[in-house]
Amino acid sequence: MIRMLIIGYSFGIRSERRLCEEVHLNLAYRWFCCVGLENAVPDHSSFSKNRHGRFRESEAFRHLFETVLRRCMVEGLVRGEGFATDASIIKADAQRQRGKPGDEAIDWGNPKEATRPVREYLAALEETNAPETPPKAVSLTDPSASWTAAGGPAFYAYSDNYLVDLQAGIIVDVEASSVNKAAEVNATRTMIDRVEERFDMRPARLVGDTNYGTAPMLGWLVGEKRIEPHVPVWDKSDRQDGTLSRSDFTFDPERDRYECPQGKHLTTTARVHSDDMVRYRASTYDCQDCALKPKCCPNTPARRISRSVYESARDVARDLENTDRYRQSRKDRKKVEMLFAHLKRILKLDRLRLRGLSGAQDEFLLAATAQNLRRMAKWLTPVAPQAALVPS
Repeated sequence: MIRMLIIGYSFGIRSERRLCEEVHLNLAYRWFCCVGLENAVPDHSSFSKNRHGRFRESEAFRHLFETVLRRCMVEGLVRGEGFATDASIIKADAQRQRGKPGDEAIDWGNPKEATRPVREYLAALEETNAPETPPKAVSLTDPSASWTAAGGPAFYAYSDNYLVDLQAGIIVDVEASSVNKAAEVNATRTMIDRVEERFDMRPARLVGDTNYGTAPMLGWLVGEKRIEPHVPVWDKSDRQDGTLSRSDFTFDPERDRYECPQGKHLTTTARVHSDDMVRYRASTYDCQDCALKPKCCPNTPARRISRSVYESARDVARDLENTDRYRQSRKDRKKVEMLFAHLKRILKLDRLRLRGLSGAQDEFLLAATAQNLRRMAKWLTPVAPQAALVPS
């Protein structure tokens, strides 16, 4: 049955009923699935029973994905030197009309009589505290799906997060998450930790877009993991109103203070606030008669600057932006985007069939396994010698 699912995800056969018909008629599919000519093909209804039962309880799809990944590592297709990460939005199997506002109380009824996606959603709410800001809309058929308006009219969706080795574009881990930047960053952390735990492999560099350039993420990569962040820094300190930005001030790490263009100093109490920022403030006496005050702090008595506790890691990322390795990494990041394009256009996974976060995880694992198998077959197939041209 798992071999049949691999065929379905490899050739974009999204319907399990149609998959059973294809395996019944195709001799090559029968051979791959170890089904003899006289043997019966499993019924389409048995897939859902096993998927929600023994497959999910034993993490069979995760084991299958990691088995294929180990084969790719044995064949030398995974180098482990550089990883790239990204996320793509996949529509959930939930209609826009079947939803309610997130701030409205919803009566789910008896949890024991609810559908599986609803039971999983309620169980997740019991394990974690309720979010501070409720979602804009909650689907009644798939409550775990996120309401997003990315790319047009709003719809319910999940994020498919990939961690890809840059040697041959092999997917080393995959994780389903909600559609928001914080969840995607946390998914990348989970994937990096899982790859290190299960395969004892940690990359020397991580390539990503600006979503992964937040200060806590860069601090985690540089300070804890010792990974070079080939990621654009998420920085909003530059002012657009014509006044001086933080980059116009010079930071003195030895004295832990900023120096303004006029040579005055901004000092701090070294207190870390709730937003992981340290405040630096100039003296009112220095600022009140300063010639640059209209261009520096026209609306406040003295200039203030906020500095992140992860600013040293952000400086590391900024310094890497001027290196040839970083420019090469920006080109290598296209391998992740190509995988997502292949996922949606060739494998036809632009909309999920299964509901719930666990259903999305199962589909993403099977699709990533199929992509790794296709990539491995392409790289390991021997190239036939070109035939000699015979003149006429």
